[in-house]
Amino acid sequence: MSFVRRLLKKFLFYEEPDKQEKFILKNNEAVSVKDSKSQHSIDNVLEQKKKEEEKGPDPDDAISDDYDTNLEYIKRVFSIPLNSDIVLREFDIMYGCKPVRAFIIFFDGMTDTEIINNYILKPLMVNSVMLLKDIDEDLEDYISKKLMPHCQVKIVKAYSKVIDEVNFGGCGLFVEGLSVSFSADVKGWDHRGIERPNNEIVIRGPQEAFNEVLRANNAQIRKRIKDADLIVEDVLVGKISKTPCSIMYIRDVVNESLVAEVRRRLKGIKVDYMLDSGVLEQLIEDSTIYPSPQVISTERPDYVCELLVNGRVAIIVSGSPNVLVVPTTAFDLMHSAEDIYIRYPYVNLLRFIRYTAAFLALLLPGLYLAITCYHHEMIPTDLLLAIEASREKVPFPSLVEILLMEVSFELIREAGVRVPGPIGPTLGIIGALILGQAAVAANIVSPILIIIVALTGIGSFAIPNYSLAYSIRILRFIFIFLGSMAGFLGITLGLFVFGVWSTSLKSFGVPFMSPLGPRTSGKFRNVIYKAPEWKQENRPDYLNPKRGKKQAHYSMLWKTDDRKKKK
Repeated sequence: MSFVRRLLKKFLFYEEPDKQEKFILKNNEAVSVKDSKSQHSIDNVLEQKKKEEEKGPDPDDAISDDYDTNLEYIKRVFSIPLNSDIVLREFDIMYGCKPVRAFIIFFDGMTDTEIINNYILKPLMVNSVMLLKDIDEDLEDYISKKLMPHCQVKIVKAYSKVIDEVNFGGCGLFVEGLSVSFSADVKGWDHRGIERPNNEIVIRGPQEAFNEVLRANNAQIRKRIKDADLIVEDVLVGKISKTPCSIMYIRDVVNESLVAEVRRRLKGIKVDYMLDSGVLEQLIEDSTIYPSPQVISTERPDYVCELLVNGRVAIIVSGSPNVLVVPTTAFDLMHSAEDIYIRYPYVNLLRFIRYTAAFLALLLPGLYLAITCYHHEMIPTDLLLAIEASREKVPFPSLVEILLMEVSFELIREAGVRVPGPIGPTLGIIGALILGQAAVAANIVSPILIIIVALTGIGSFAIPNYSLAYSIRILRFIFIFLGSMAGFLGITLGLFVFGVWSTSLKSFGVPFMSPLGPRTSGKFRNVIYKAPEWKQENRPDYLNPKRGKKQAHYSMLWKTDDRKKKK
């Protein structure tokens, strides 16, 4: 009843529309004065971080210079001795001829104990004894500059920062008489290595995929884009999980307002728990009810590099082997990572096959119902008689018949994914051959419908984006009902409504149907068809990058040199 009441209130009473403007990605040079005030440039972010560091921690969060106070606080926070995997080690540091108490805190299993023993504890406990003499510098500089050879050491003044470092596989060092703590990155948990991609398999191209380690994923991109302007910004998402995420972009290429919008959305997520890029994708997408994905999710580092060079932004989530790239368009979802590495005639053939497969997977069952129920004149007489003869003994109407087969096919596909690997192919063979043949022999479905459903299923498997294939599977049922109710009129109406919806949608300020709806002034070198590599001079203009050109007009200078020699 509450839903009906809200619906009636919405239609019967006027409400002031939301004045909040949606984000639109504009050209860097065409940004208005109003937009420029709200735009967070990289310099502003750096200045803001500098002010936060100079401001210092809150009084309640500030580290005390009293050893016992710090020790009691850390024991209370980490529930020592109730926590069995936390290690708290107390020892002495020789400062001149005077022993100074200290303790180190870290999680067993998340850290590399060899690094802690050889590069932190051993220098502090052994080297300090060997330097028994008068020391001119203060204790903080003496420890950080002479007693800790570890390369990644931070000096922090707040308990919360030390606790975050320890929770993420670091260790914290507290020393008597110092109101600061030393945190070192000593991560050493077990993880999966770099393996071949499981879902985005290519014949030609790199055979490396992302894994669950954040810095390893960052490094895979950096080793391919050796540019000092490749920026990595870290953001924590989740109040309890505090999942580290990285925003990656090329500073002298990407539109700054796009980076600011990605940063704003990530920092504006207020959830307790977020551990995977699939959850993050749902929290940052523009429309939650639109069936197609509005974010590119990929497990291939080479594909992410290609998108970054074009002026997009990548979001890497710690613990997830899939990387998100924004913004995206409907045509980007039909591209494959392999399109980069093979010659353009082959790419154009494959893309024609993909678009044909998408058409079959989306509309073929609905068109079959529309033609057999309403538009008999479109079928040759012999074919019409063959279809009617095959359906003569089928007791169900065409709609029920096709729904039975489609639901059965979806059950077989879902069961093939969930069962153990060795059984999956066997289940597919049983479902496709035995079940289909038995259904035809029992006169439950017609043979022509088996062909329709098989073509539909094969077409959905040919779509390169896994999430897009899901959306087409959902929309297929809508077009089945539209075709059964109104024939071609219903399918046309559904396509019109879906087209209007798609054209009005934006992905991080970029129209989802760009560059065709709305039409842009750029060159369509890699939208539906792919031009030769030497013709792809420009970056997509709907991204409004800082640099529109990505290669010279004459990229193959060896050809021009040959022509000069002939002359």
